[in-house]
Amino acid sequence: MKQSLRPALSIALSLLLLAIVSGCRANKPAQSNGLTPVTLQLDWYPQPEHGGFYTAQLLGYYKAQGLDVTIVPLPQYGGVAQQVASGKADFSLGSSDQILEWNSNGLPLVAVAATMQHDPQAVMVHKESSIHDFKDLEGRTIAAQTGATWLKYVISRYNLHQVRQVPSTLSVANFLADPNYVQQIFVTSEPFFARQGGAEVRTLLISSSGYDPYRVQFTTRDFVLRNPDVVAKFVRASIRGWQEYLRNPGPTNAHLLKLNPALNPAQVAYTVQALRNGGFVNGGDPSGAQVGRMSADRWQTGFDQLRSLGILHASFDPATAYALKFAQ
Repeated sequence: MKQSLRPALSIALSLLLLAIVSGCRANKPAQSNGLTPVTLQLDWYPQPEHGGFYTAQLLGYYKAQGLDVTIVPLPQYGGVAQQVASGKADFSLGSSDQILEWNSNGLPLVAVAATMQHDPQAVMVHKESSIHDFKDLEGRTIAAQTGATWLKYVISRYNLHQVRQVPSTLSVANFLADPNYVQQIFVTSEPFFARQGGAEVRTLLISSSGYDPYRVQFTTRDFVLRNPDVVAKFVRASIRGWQEYLRNPGPTNAHLLKLNPALNPAQVAYTVQALRNGGFVNGGDPSGAQVGRMSADRWQTGFDQLRSLGILHASFDPATAYALKFAQ
């Protein structure tokens, strides 16, 4: 989830050629135990932002759907789009703007459900900062991910002319050392470490600027066409896993702490509470009815924003980049 991969056109086309040369993937066969093997490629190391998938695995929700799901951490080499496009994984995680960009670059990837209704990425500043709105970023230096599309949108929407970008890191060390530091973060993570370091912080959710992509589960268009039942079962079980994780994260959190020694109990508890408080997964509906759902209007808005920024390399129907039916 910490990763934001936006491959260049040449890389994307190479991956497309790889998929063509490899041929279409056949329908998923069942194993001797009657379960269909499925691989979920994570976009980071195991963490609470993946909690619903691990809950579905631990509590047997995938098996109840006839699936044997293997969850794989962030690959050492290659990105999540490459893993899925090449057939090394059946599903992975990303954001709706990434899916649109990858399709524009020739990769036929399809979002099949929303992992999060709103992106938890934000801008973090010190509590005493004079930055209270995105327009206040004028004249500032921002530590952000290379090629951050949200920043291009903010600069355009708020008519900013003097914004300097420096590469972001996975650390809050620079933030703690500089009271004027402005950093792109996930509200589910970095504020915890900043406060552990003694800083009082404020955050501006990027979604509040009007740039509001989903976090999504995706696969290839070919996989959807050949294995719609597998997709439906995977999405159904994953939604149930997320609903249960938000209700009772304890057992899954204990599992995550074993899988990822870099985590600690206080950090995990903070992340879960941030997910709940922000309504990121359930869209603010405690019943869980909105988990996984997406709308054509949101996708069209995101497509129009990317097109207005000149980011999309080719013209295509955005409806080919997502499938709503699996999470309805």
